Amino acid sequence: MARNPGRSWAPSASGATGDAGSSGGRPHGRQELPRAKGSRPVRHRSVAGQVFALQVLIVLLLVGAAVAALVVQSHNDADREARNRSVAVAQAFANSPGMVDALRSPDPTAVLQPKAQSARVSSGVDFIVVLNNQGIRYTHPNPARIGQKFVGIYEPALHGQVVTQHLTGTLGPLVQAVVPVYAPDGSVVGLVSAGVTLSNVSTASERQLPVVLGSAAGAIGLATLGTALISRRLRRQTHGLGPAEMTRMYEHHAAVLHAVREGVMIVGGDGELLLCNDEARRLLDLPPDAEGRPVTELGLEPAPLELLTANRRVTDEVVLAGERLLAVNVRLTDQAGGPPGCVATLRDSTELLALTGRAEGAQRRLRLLYDAGVTVGSSLDVTRTAEELAQVSVPRFADFVTVDLGEQVHLGEEPQPGVSLGRMRRAALAGISTEAPFYPVGTVLDVVPTAPLAGALHSGAPGLEPRLAEAHGWREQDPERSELVLAYGVHSLLRVPLRARGVLLGVARFWRSEGSEPFEPEDLVLAEELVAHAAVCIDNARRYTREHAMAVTLQHSLLPRSLPPQSALEVAHRYLPAQAGVGGDWFDVIPLPGTRVALVVGDVVGHGLHAAATMGRLRTAIHNFSTLDLPPDELLGHLDELVSRIDQDEAAFSEGSGLAGATCLYAIYDPVARRCTLASAGHPPPAVVDPQGGVVFPELPTGPPLGLAVLPFETVELELAEGSRLVLYTDGLVEDRERDIDEGLAQLRAALGGPPRTPEQTCADVLGAMLPAHPQDDIALLVAQTRVLAPDQVAEWDVPADPAAVRTVRAQVAARLSEWGLDEAAFVTELILSELVTNAIRYGSAPIRVRLLRDRTLICEVSDGSSTSPHLRYAATEDEGGRGLFLVAQFAERWGTRYTATGKVIWTEQPLE
Repeated sequence: MARNPGRSWAPSASGATGDAGSSGGRPHGRQELPRAKGSRPVRHRSVAGQVFALQVLIVLLLVGAAVAALVVQSHNDADREARNRSVAVAQAFANSPGMVDALRSPDPTAVLQPKAQSARVSSGVDFIVVLNNQGIRYTHPNPARIGQKFVGIYEPALHGQVVTQHLTGTLGPLVQAVVPVYAPDGSVVGLVSAGVTLSNVSTASERQLPVVLGSAAGAIGLATLGTALISRRLRRQTHGLGPAEMTRMYEHHAAVLHAVREGVMIVGGDGELLLCNDEARRLLDLPPDAEGRPVTELGLEPAPLELLTANRRVTDEVVLAGERLLAVNVRLTDQAGGPPGCVATLRDSTELLALTGRAEGAQRRLRLLYDAGVTVGSSLDVTRTAEELAQVSVPRFADFVTVDLGEQVHLGEEPQPGVSLGRMRRAALAGISTEAPFYPVGTVLDVVPTAPLAGALHSGAPGLEPRLAEAHGWREQDPERSELVLAYGVHSLLRVPLRARGVLLGVARFWRSEGSEPFEPEDLVLAEELVAHAAVCIDNARRYTREHAMAVTLQHSLLPRSLPPQSALEVAHRYLPAQAGVGGDWFDVIPLPGTRVALVVGDVVGHGLHAAATMGRLRTAIHNFSTLDLPPDELLGHLDELVSRIDQDEAAFSEGSGLAGATCLYAIYDPVARRCTLASAGHPPPAVVDPQGGVVFPELPTGPPLGLAVLPFETVELELAEGSRLVLYTDGLVEDRERDIDEGLAQLRAALGGPPRTPEQTCADVLGAMLPAHPQDDIALLVAQTRVLAPDQVAEWDVPADPAAVRTVRAQVAARLSEWGLDEAAFVTELILSELVTNAIRYGSAPIRVRLLRDRTLICEVSDGSSTSPHLRYAATEDEGGRGLFLVAQFAERWGTRYTATGKVIWTEQPLE
């Protein structure tokens, strides 16, 4: 801080006696400030040192300029000297006596080479070269170059001109001249070139350079002497203040006055304003000549003037100065022996409060946007997303929020782009009170075409109604409801359409009631950001709803809707999709000839439409293969080839999207033999529960998954007691992220054990014990309780390989049908058996057997030891045979061929109604 006039620094203890020597040469009253231990003092260059440095710099610049001028002058002089010397030597040699005769002599080189060398040495040039008119050298200082082409321009010299040019040759930069040699008749008979290097030309400028450098040294010496004198004079005038103290004093003064954002005023004891900075001038609107005038004459407001003249200490006292709120601090300067007066600091609290308010408002908005980004869209549910938008906005942004969506959006359908929504359904309502007169959730709203809501939906532009009582357009939507809303105290409205990806989804409306400030344009920007994020989330949920509905519809259409009627098994089933979406698990119950039933459970790896479509293809293929009545191992083999082809097609269509694999368990149960034949392609083994409740997992050779098999599949035959339960399932039941398959199988064993239960009850108990809270995979469960065909429903006969035995078989069959009360079917049955037995005797081989099964239909089976299958054909008019199978196909409801390990079986089915 600057020293006040007429005041001296407080005397130190060591300087109070006035002894200059005791203060180290400092003036009386100057206190020596102690230095902190270990601190390095800041080095400042003195004023004299700065003057000296400036003088030295000026001298060096002048010397440099002089040297540069001398160098340039020397270069120009050397160039001019080289040109003149080379031209003079070349012309002198060209005009020397006997030159023309030497050029016309038979050997010009022998005559001219000694003369040229002698002239070169005596003239001080670097070379003299004589040329003919074709530029061929006759002379050269290097004899090896005689006879070679001249390097340089010589053609103008053939026309009488003197040519000079600069070259950089083997000797360095040089100047050469070419002059013509004239014959007595004025013709040019030859050329003479002389050249001299620039380094061999010395000028007067170079000789002046030592003088310049000596003058520079003298100037620097004089500057040094002058600097010493100036330094001594300055220290005497500053009373011993060194450059460090002066610099520190100036820095503190500048920091207090200009570096702070506070007004600073120094008022003397007589009330005169001694000093003020720019901030104080701005806050108090001081005139330019305020310093040096009494503060009472500056036109200050009474409140700040009273504080500046009260002669008391003030701390953060807020006063009004014009339109500003100033926080004033006053400190007296005469408290510790200082000069009378005070130092006041002023801080603009108005701007601080405004900035604080804006910062807090921006922080609240950012926090609201952050919470909305985290909260809104947490689920792929349209209604839930709309509810999250409403809940996150109340009460932090609005008192009430309503979200209305198009009815197509609720269903997951795609709204038509560019078309306004004529009808909407309320998806969400949130508010600070449940008594507000807003339509409840689920209400269908028809948009009035003349209302502002229709215009907003058509244009997609948001709308602001800061004072609803003064606006009338919004009431056209529902005048009665609008009056109730106004009567409740709602006074401000924001209307923002929900639009995402160019599609209008609905509208979100924000309402404020009594106790809240009206909406402002800044609030509209925040509402648009909230609604934009929510619109994308709602559109994502809508798309997911549509795709999920499509996938579920596809999957349900591919799964069996009802089980076919059959008598061999009592079957119950369950199918539960995963939370992640549809998958590729499936099950099937397929009736086979001979009262047998096939049970199928499979699993396509993955989820989504691709897995569901693949499951449908595999299920259809199994139905087709089962019509061939193939054994389980052969059926899985054909299915494996199909999956391989599907995988290849997928890989060829889209790289990297091939089928990951599928598993399948195929079982055939025969109620007559009470035997079950199974084969597995990478699928978990079934569980077999005997009638007493014992649970076993049979040893089943599990082959690789479908599409990966390299060896044939193997089958296993199980003999099941009547009333046994066969449990087939997919891996989603026994394996998930929290348990491995061994633990799952142990839980399944515990759930299946216990007293006998029906298949329906078994399914319920198993899912109740094992179903996870959040299934990550599909679960397919199939429980089949075995039945046995009674002995009185089966009849078998061995038939000799003799055509005469057909009559006997027909009689036996007719008698058995009579016992069963099926006399009406006897004629057709005898006709069918006659044809089949006759074909077996004629074209087959022993042993030949006939079996009748009375179930839901009458089944006739004729087996023989031949693997040759008959084929149905149309016999020509002249053919004597070939009509037997045609008659069988006409009289039987179904017929077919089944191959066995020892031959084949031809079977027919006839309805019993």
